[in-house]
Amino acid sequence: MLLKEIYKNAKVVNSGKALTTVNEFTDQLPALRPEVLLEVAYKVIKLMDFTADKIVTEEDKGAPLATAVSILTGIPMAMARWYPYSLDSVNESVVSISSEYFEGKMYLNGVQPGDRITVIDDTLSTGGAVISLIEAIRNCGGKVVDIICVVEKIQNGGANKVFKETGINVKTIMKIMVSKEGVEVVE
Repeated sequence: MLLKEIYKNAKVVNSGKALTTVNEFTDQLPALRPEVLLEVAYKVIKLMDFTADKIVTEEDKGAPLATAVSILTGIPMAMARWYPYSLDSVNESVVSISSEYFEGKMYLNGVQPGDRITVIDDTLSTGGAVISLIEAIRNCGGKVVDIICVVEKIQNGGANKVFKETGINVKTIMKIMVSKEGVEVVE
């Protein structure tokens, strides 16, 4: 599996809040190979609940993967952004976000009441981004039917936090532990 190889060889840096990885899949360093993106997208699709009629992600690291999954499945995608559009006719949900990487506001457009949503993201760390996405979706009247994060940093307890705060289980493809010495692929 290319993804496992990428994480075993990932660089570890201090993001200011925590240790994080820098790698081809999440940071495009080196450039993201199409075969990696396709491998991961097909793994996500195998886990998906196909009762969803929309995919939601955040505009940063989850965007390439969610775009690929949207193209391969034909399911439309909405993206949460770090800035507002300020259009009166848009159903916009604004929520606070506090994650390992970002603190501030998240703005979600493109979700309508009754939409059934699969949340797709690259990494589950503290759970902050996923919890904010769920809140934004619910504020728009959408229902989260599935959450898939490719990599879970298990030392940060994000999956437990998401379940405790939202009642939703997060599906992951690979679990890792990050330390100053490097990345250990747990499963």
